Amino acid sequence: MPTNETPAFRSYMCLICGYVYDEKEGSPEEGIPAGTLWDDVPMNWVCPECGARKEDFEMIEI
Repeated sequence: MPTNETPAFRSYMCLICGYVYDEKEGSPEEGIPAGTLWDDVPMNWVCPECGARKEDFEMIEI
């Protein structure tokens, strides 16, 4: 039986500077709308704080 629960959003932290990308919030200033899952963030996106690449982020538990 399907549930009406929405999937839990996750957060990813830049290992270089500590910036946190929250899927629920997105990054509207960089053109990533709220609710954008990490897998859907473009590969060429970089950390808005330090310019680190997407591969320099790690999922975190909040």
